[in-house]
Amino acid sequence: MLALKGNQPGLYEAVRQFFDDAQARHFNGIPHRYHETVDGDHGRVEVRRYWTVDQLDWLAHRAKWKGLKLVGMVESERHIGEVVTVERRYYITSLANDAVRFGHAVRSHWSIENPLHWSLDVTFNEDGCRVRQGEAAENFAVLRHIALSLLRQEKTAKVGLKTKRFKAALEIATSIRY
Repeated sequence: MLALKGNQPGLYEAVRQFFDDAQARHFNGIPHRYHETVDGDHGRVEVRRYWTVDQLDWLAHRAKWKGLKLVGMVESERHIGEVVTVERRYYITSLANDAVRFGHAVRSHWSIENPLHWSLDVTFNEDGCRVRQGEAAENFAVLRHIALSLLRQEKTAKVGLKTKRFKAALEIATSIRY
């Protein structure tokens, strides 16, 4: 399961355009699977709609992705009071064409992604990072993931990740001879 974002602009645009056209045609003549869930909690209702398509002859980029079996779209419609927002996300995956399973995989993906993002933001203030030039942002993201992995593997200190990071910095600073 891979979420399509700006890092794959050609693939993202091709899949987005496909689903825009398919929805405009109400998927008439397009073999697809569909699943819908409704969740409500704390004054909020969220309707999630999942569409999957496994006939990918139209996708020029498919040869670049070994094992690619389907593309999918998730439409999240949130109702909070009188305010309704709609968000669409697109995915490629090696799963068989089953919209229910696709929906579970997407939800699992976000249940992993959200805690990882939270850890990176708390430990490294990732959201506050202003690195923007060239490949620097991606390079720093890779370094933060490596550092987070190393901090999680360190078991001698029974403290949080942010404190482990601070202790590591102190050890490095005291070992440097000026």
